[in-house]
Amino acid sequence: MTADNTDGWFDPDATTFGDRVTGARERSGMSQSDLAKRLGVKLKTLKAWENDLSEPRANKLSMMAGMLNVSLLWLLSGEGEGPGAPEMGELSRDVMDMLTEIRDIRAQMTRATDRLGRLEKTLRAKLREEAGE
Repeated sequence: MTADNTDGWFDPDATTFGDRVTGARERSGMSQSDLAKRLGVKLKTLKAWENDLSEPRANKLSMMAGMLNVSLLWLLSGEGEGPGAPEMGELSRDVMDMLTEIRDIRAQMTRATDRLGRLEKTLRAKLREEAGE
């Protein structure tokens, strides 16, 4: 199935790489753990891809396209052969906008959590340093 905007699900102008990976994985019925295991990567690596915090190398990208039954071009750009529309039928533009916003917020929260963890680690090191440990 061509992933054009006729089904209103994966608009190449509105979705990110992570959105397409997440959508294709969910459409294929795989959990994050399942896909990570099949690709031979850690779960946190797959989560980073889905949250647009990093991208896979070419070999993993190619494997992922095959496992998710989508074209490599579609994963990268949203053009070409992508997954079919979700079983629940066509989604309205409002619902698509909300899903996109939820994914954006989730990605922002993940980045903020990672940043907070790094800052906390640096602070602990500085406190130990000042305490003479």
